Amino acid sequence: MSEPGKPMSATPARSGAPAPAVSPAAARARQGARAAPVTPRRIVIMKLVVFVAALYPLGRLVFFGLSNRLGANPIEFITRSTGLWTLVFLCITLAVTPLRRLTGRTELVRLRRMLGLYAFFYGLLHFTTYFWFDQWFDVHAIYKDVLKRPFITVGFGAFVLLIPLAATSFQAAVRKLGRRWQTLHRAIYAIAILAILHFWWMKAGKHDLELPKIYATIVTVLLGFRLVWAVIARRKVALAKAAGPLKR
Repeated sequence: MSEPGKPMSATPARSGAPAPAVSPAAARARQGARAAPVTPRRIVIMKLVVFVAALYPLGRLVFFGLSNRLGANPIEFITRSTGLWTLVFLCITLAVTPLRRLTGRTELVRLRRMLGLYAFFYGLLHFTTYFWFDQWFDVHAIYKDVLKRPFITVGFGAFVLLIPLAATSFQAAVRKLGRRWQTLHRAIYAIAILAILHFWWMKAGKHDLELPKIYATIVTVLLGFRLVWAVIARRKVALAKAAGPLKR
């Protein structure tokens, strides 16, 4: 692409020199770099594929349960599995914006809401397993557990923050909240950090930090992208403001 304010052709208008020949290979590369048009049918197919694929963790748990493969402690297996998949979907949701910016595939944004709702869905299963099968609806015991164990405190906090995000993920809420919607949904950054702390502190008790380190790195990179882009955007705005008086 040409720079703003400059002519599209790199050849000076006065020179009269012929445009440089483009090889067939280069022409094919340029043609392939252009994104295929995004049709409504393609969006529907893409959403359907992601919707079905995101049900894999649930299907796996059901299959393991029916085939008696949940291990010696089924409740722990389900709790750990749903918790890990909640973190996975949080990471995938956070990855949508960087992938869109790096690839130019704007249709990826159409998947973000669904992925975020799946993160809430598996988080809800994770909490329900703890609330129902682990604590048997004993609110007082859960209250004491939340106050006593830090990893449960931050995990509970992450789940509570997920609730308003899931409740306002629909178009009607976007229209009603306006600019406040985007501010509210930035809470996903705090949720991801709390989820990492929950996972890290839970695994630290067993001296098994291999997976928490991997996910902590992923979340750090995804949030780091946003920080870098925010700094670049602010610099551009500052430069534009500084250049404004000079142009006058």
